[in-house]
Amino acid sequence: MPDPDQTYLLDRQVGYLMRRANQRHLALFAQGIPELTPTQFAALARLCQSGQASQNALGRATSMDAATIKGVIDRLRRKGYVAATPDPGDNRRILLEPTPEGRAAFDRLAPLAHGITAATLAPLSPAERKAFLDLLERLC
Repeated sequence: MPDPDQTYLLDRQVGYLMRRANQRHLALFAQGIPELTPTQFAALARLCQSGQASQNALGRATSMDAATIKGVIDRLRRKGYVAATPDPGDNRRILLEPTPEGRAAFDRLAPLAHGITAATLAPLSPAERKAFLDLLERLC
């Protein structure tokens, strides 16, 4: 007879629960900021914080692989939010930076993103929110 503590219950598995929580967050994000995806917003936020980065460095800074960050940057460039220029020290490398339109979009959307985070964490008490975010940081 299997140990009841060892029974595999999908509803209690970390990956399943994290995916469900992420799906909830993504739905709130799509409703609150329909013009950008969360990955596009993350890339724009990092660029607005750093000012300039290579595509490779930006991918690392946003935890996106090379193919994903390329697609994200291509879409942000089409929206006019990101500019790309050759690196004067290495012509093989492209430097990315937010355009004035990109900075304005980030400044306008950042408060909405704060609200989305608050809505995602709303079922938790303030102490639980802090503990949850601290624990997530430790897992990353």
